Amino acid sequence: MSLLGRRKFIKASSLGMSLLAFDRSVFASALPENKFAPLAPIVISTWDFGIPANQAAWKILSQGGRALDAVEAGARIPEADLNNHSVGRAGYPDRDGYVTLDACIMDEQGNCGAVAALENIDHPISVARLVMEKTPHVFLVGTGATQFALENGFKKMKLLTPESEKAWREWLKEAKYKPTINVENKLYRPDKLPGNKFNHDTIGMLALDAKGNLSGACTTSGMAFKMHGRVGDSPIIGAGLYIDNEVGGATSTGVGEEVIRNVGSFLVVELMRQGYSPEKACQTAVQRIINKKPEKAKDLQVGFLALNKKGEYGAYAIQKGFSYAVCTSEKQDLLLPSKSNF
Repeated sequence: MSLLGRRKFIKASSLGMSLLAFDRSVFASALPENKFAPLAPIVISTWDFGIPANQAAWKILSQGGRALDAVEAGARIPEADLNNHSVGRAGYPDRDGYVTLDACIMDEQGNCGAVAALENIDHPISVARLVMEKTPHVFLVGTGATQFALENGFKKMKLLTPESEKAWREWLKEAKYKPTINVENKLYRPDKLPGNKFNHDTIGMLALDAKGNLSGACTTSGMAFKMHGRVGDSPIIGAGLYIDNEVGGATSTGVGEEVIRNVGSFLVVELMRQGYSPEKACQTAVQRIINKKPEKAKDLQVGFLALNKKGEYGAYAIQKGFSYAVCTSEKQDLLLPSKSNF
């Protein structure tokens, strides 16, 4: 090749490289802001009543709204449902006839709020959010939580519905309270088994918005006919719900005592931090509960649901019967069965 030919070749090569660099820079600038979660926005929640809850959350997420607003809006749906006897105003009472509600909420910045043993207020998830935003505290309980709600504009109302009261009075005829896992379910309705469709006790919800930020909510009326003052995992940050915006989020359902003992939702998120998929993280957390009490685990239900920063999700439970709802731009009413150990 002549000297002139070499010069032309070098010049052409340099021009080609500069054009390639330019094309890459243009492509990079055209990437969406949400580089971490191509599946976002997405919202997932526990049980079949998570479908209408997800759809309420989706109205916010689909318009570019914040995940925190979405999970609060979604959780309020089952809280107001008079046919739902495990969440909100129509929840079954404790053994003394009091309906007490628990909830927590957590955002992408690690802010969180919770209430427990809340009486006469129909939307504990919104009270929990106000605890997060208006107080220096995380957790308010009992009469203090009710007082705080009333001071912030919530209206006092009777939560014990005629249907729930009737169920409670039927339970009183046959049952003496014993602190045995799921005894209320088995005594009140003979066909109730761990993990079947009647064993709902919580809605846990996780959302990833279009900006790639996570938030979660969890709300419940707790175990039917529980001891007065009993609080499960649902309002406890790290047990019933945990969010880490660098990694993902997790929530739980089932027998709260076992979730508390294992700090279940925090464990699931930490496993995802180590590289576990959401489903594998949930399975590992379930297995830890089983390993500690293998005989007891045969008669109880715990399920975990998780969502990571990429928009990937998964669930796992001790018993068959746990289902979860998924809502994306492709489908807003997807209901999936969870894998289980037994």
